[in-house]
Amino acid sequence: MLIDFTKSQGLGNDFIIIDDLDGKLDITPAMVRGVCDRHFGVGADGLIIAKKSSVADYFMDFRNADGSLAEMCGNGIRAFAKYLFERHRRRPVMAIETLAGVKTVELTAPDGEVDAVKVDMGEPILVNAKIPVLADGDAFIDRSIALPTRQAKATCVSMGNPHCVVFVDDLDTVDVAGDGSFIENLDIFPNRTNVEFVQVLSDHRLKVKVWERGVGATLACGTGACAAMVAAGLNGLVGMEAIVELPGGELTVSRSANNHVFLSGSVKQVFTGKLEMDRWPMEGETV
Repeated sequence: MLIDFTKSQGLGNDFIIIDDLDGKLDITPAMVRGVCDRHFGVGADGLIIAKKSSVADYFMDFRNADGSLAEMCGNGIRAFAKYLFERHRRRPVMAIETLAGVKTVELTAPDGEVDAVKVDMGEPILVNAKIPVLADGDAFIDRSIALPTRQAKATCVSMGNPHCVVFVDDLDTVDVAGDGSFIENLDIFPNRTNVEFVQVLSDHRLKVKVWERGVGATLACGTGACAAMVAAGLNGLVGMEAIVELPGGELTVSRSANNHVFLSGSVKQVFTGKLEMDRWPMEGETV
């Protein structure tokens, strides 16, 4: 079975997008792993499936590269909105349902082609039980966690998905893979967690590297950029808006008076093609 697909990226955080508006596809974790594999498949940080929604314009079904289901993806929803605008509904404002709720997106398309998307990510979640993080007290802000070689200060936030933000003096000295994987799988995170290592450059600029749950190190992460900015604000390190520098480029994150977080940045289509879904491994096989 051949399926049309689009590959898009936001700051190097890349996604494969397909349609399932008639609800006929049965996408298994093994299929997702096969499609997202960078050697045997198309290659991507995640797969996005466009589905109908009863409460919004569309539903974003997001799968991590390892086949696991994700509640939300900031760069993913921006890429998804561009895809929807250019292929289905040319509206500058859309409501997109996710497992983290309905998100409003605004698109900038000066020549009919979207070059930037702004997302209302909603309010950050700081309550431990709702992030979730298993710890005493109501919130996990500026607390110590034990890494294999050192102690680190961390702040936990949910932007619809869990994040553990660790502030460092020099980002270049961080073992992102080693420490990131270790933190992701700590027992205090029952659903695992995304991890952001953050160096504060000024009160309006952050430098961030991300270890994504179910993916690994990525060039950018939208919800991670938001979590980094929120955590920095909670610790008195930034104001209401900040530029977040990631290996793939820059995102702008701001907080409004009603505590909503807004994510803005560029998004690009990479290429289109057809997937032969029947060729991917069946469930239980490895890629």
